[in-house]
Amino acid sequence: MLGKPILNDVQNDQDHLMSESTISLSEPDLALPLFGTRDQHLHMIRRSLGVTITHRNGEIRVRGEDPAVVQATEVLEQLKQCVERQETITSLEVSHLLARITGKKQHLAESPIDVIEAARQIQPRTAGQARYVQAIRGNDLTFAVGPAGTGKTYLAVALSVEALKQQKVRKIVLVRPAVEAGENLGFLPGDMQSKINPYLRPLLDALREMIDHEQIRQFMEQQVIEVLPLAYMRGRTLNNAFIILDEAQNSTTAQMKMFLTRMGEHSKIVVSGDVTQIDLPAPSRSGLTDALQRLQNISGIARIQLHKSDIVRHPLVQKIVEAYEGQAPQETNKKRRQTR
Repeated sequence: MLGKPILNDVQNDQDHLMSESTISLSEPDLALPLFGTRDQHLHMIRRSLGVTITHRNGEIRVRGEDPAVVQATEVLEQLKQCVERQETITSLEVSHLLARITGKKQHLAESPIDVIEAARQIQPRTAGQARYVQAIRGNDLTFAVGPAGTGKTYLAVALSVEALKQQKVRKIVLVRPAVEAGENLGFLPGDMQSKINPYLRPLLDALREMIDHEQIRQFMEQQVIEVLPLAYMRGRTLNNAFIILDEAQNSTTAQMKMFLTRMGEHSKIVVSGDVTQIDLPAPSRSGLTDALQRLQNISGIARIQLHKSDIVRHPLVQKIVEAYEGQAPQETNKKRRQTR
């Protein structure tokens, strides 16, 4: 139960009456979700109200000036009720609660968005990449087509982190089609999440180039970053989001229509893919090639074509791409006759 403030009848240098209150936790496990990762919720309350908060033996003690203790206790009590209902708490919700109780606008200095370590500066390495970056920054919907190694995914993810850091968007959504989600995927071990994780790992690998592992985990817990299969986008509307569809050549026409219509207000979408590596079973038509043709006359949509000259991976990658774009090698061995 919430303890009433205990007046200590001690005044500080400014003659403000100090008080203390106690909040009991029914279960020790409630402390972690209540306090937040690295105690970020407590830091926000301490910074906003100037109180000290300690926790020992299942009891939270709040001490400070009397009005601040009353407000901090009310905030903690409401947060405690949330975690007892098995609800998650985000930094944004703590900020809103503090603003409502104190009547003052809060600044999320302890939000993971504000403690993103300086992301690598985005420096296109080819003329094609420079056009790609400019297109993303200047358009709400950008299609990028090109061979492997041209930075389609890396640059899009880097720009999404930049937009999040600058608070131009509130979340990043990274999406990939799982082309074998029907038959072959079922033979992989584990639950559905384990089955789809291999398809999503390349997006996480790109993200880890920009943000450290702990910050990514914190973002994902608070759903500031989502990494999910394309099919999971159905029925959603995403406002204030930076959304990337990777390997878009493996989406169907229906999936592409569904994905593009998820765009909400103040959102940005990047669709990238390589039309030479379509893994869809016949006779399915690639949603990427269909969209490029179907939407070609709509203004406000950027279309970027990257080429072999834009490949920035190992030097051999460009030569490999060139080899596969050339004439197919002729068979040197004819089919052997069956022997008796």
